[in-house]
Amino acid sequence: MNEPSTDGRLAKGEQRKRELIEATLRIVARDGVSGVSHRTVAREAGLPATAAAYHFRGIEDLLTAALTQCMDEDSERMRMLAAEADGGEDALRRLGALMAEVVAKPGHLLAEYELYLLAAREPKLRESTDRWMGALADFARRYTDDPVRVEMVVGLVDGVLLQGLLRDEPPTAERFEAILRTALPS
Repeated sequence: MNEPSTDGRLAKGEQRKRELIEATLRIVARDGVSGVSHRTVAREAGLPATAAAYHFRGIEDLLTAALTQCMDEDSERMRMLAAEADGGEDALRRLGALMAEVVAKPGHLLAEYELYLLAAREPKLRESTDRWMGALADFARRYTDDPVRVEMVVGLVDGVLLQGLLRDEPPTAERFEAILRTALPS
């Protein structure tokens, strides 16, 4: 049986794309979306100046890839938590811990919200943000079938995360848990 041989170029290309996306997130966290250019991203990633333009047709493609990665990572963690949630206190505690972990990385969270706002202006970018909100709604549905309460929980978590960026002392896991316990019926 003949196995297809590879020379590693595909893997190297994918690694470079990941490096460029991570560099984009660092730039967005530090300088905002307006600080992103092919040149600044390549420099941040420690790659040749042409690397970003080679892998991404335009800045919009690069920002889309960064937004998708951020939201998909968080959505997957949220989806796994929602799948395991049983409507009890332990799941609320675990979600509180997850939210505290997210807010403890202000650079990453700031980049996510910068990119979140970009999705508000560009409807085609909303697929990733919709997955995040859907995963959070799935968690809330483990506690209630009231669609208004589910929507309230999604907005509440987003709001508390955003406010966490504005405070000297971001919310702790215990604070997130208390907020969730108040919002969701036991």
